[in-house]
Amino acid sequence: MKNLLSLLAAVIALSFLVNCGGGGSSGGDYNGTASGESKGVIGYTSKDLSNPFFNIIGDTLKKEAAKHGYEVIVVDGGDRAEKQDRDIDDFITRKVKAIVVSPCQSEPVGASIRKANAAGIPVFTVDLACTDKTAEVVSHVETDNYGGGKLAGQAMIEALGESGGKVLVLHLETADSCVQRVAGFTEVINAHNEGRESGQIIIDAISPSGGNQQLGKKSTEGYLQGNQDVAGIFAINDPAALGAYTALKQAGMDRQVKIVGFDGEKAGKQAIKEGKIFADPVQYPDRMAVLTVENILKFFDGETPEKLIKIPAELYYQKDGLADPDLD
Repeated sequence: MKNLLSLLAAVIALSFLVNCGGGGSSGGDYNGTASGESKGVIGYTSKDLSNPFFNIIGDTLKKEAAKHGYEVIVVDGGDRAEKQDRDIDDFITRKVKAIVVSPCQSEPVGASIRKANAAGIPVFTVDLACTDKTAEVVSHVETDNYGGGKLAGQAMIEALGESGGKVLVLHLETADSCVQRVAGFTEVINAHNEGRESGQIIIDAISPSGGNQQLGKKSTEGYLQGNQDVAGIFAINDPAALGAYTALKQAGMDRQVKIVGFDGEKAGKQAIKEGKIFADPVQYPDRMAVLTVENILKFFDGETPEKLIKIPAELYYQKDGLADPDLD
């Protein structure tokens, strides 16, 4: 009798553990919030999780959604449109409640989003927009990239002063956000040059950066071979800017050439503090993610979120880095 009672108690304890979610969570099988109730799963496919910027977005999406009873599955698009298409197919198969996308490529992602539209799953984009107008996106949150590009142009003018000089632009033409940054940068540089007979800033070349250190370094190395008189480099994000700095350092030109980046991620800010990068227009990926979750919740509640939200960038200089308690 004593053994029977012990066995019964063990069965009851095991049943309680399973029902309370003690078995853990995997994929879309969400075991609930602290209250034990699950409202569903949201899928996020990032552009490239090797970039810390998108990790911040993913982590913040998870944290904010969990406050409201939702799980967020974060997957890495790996900067490949075909991989991201498979990610979205998987989310559709899982029947997630919503899909969040930071597109690997702004135009091709439209075909993937249309599949989610057909399945009745709402799609939200963050940081990078979908430029395919036939794809339905509920709401998009981004930096004011055009305005940020104008700030980058202002920073380059400050960095080069009255001497001016040749500038290399490290681009990522498949990303709409980067197209806007370069357009804003170019507008400010052109306005600066108007009516000047000397001290003009010449955008001498536009080279691919891939948005990463490796290609940013390679493109800079290639450009330097015939352009030892370059004065500045504008890189569309911090990884590309850091790659450019490595190439300049190896060529012994790091003191000659001023770099303006974009993002303001920790590594970029540290480089600004150390004088490797002149300045950055700073983005706020955590704010983007918070606003994205707010938009998803509004949609679930039957409201209509703002179609487009732009967050202003702010210039970050060495003096800001020296006063930043989060840096070394």
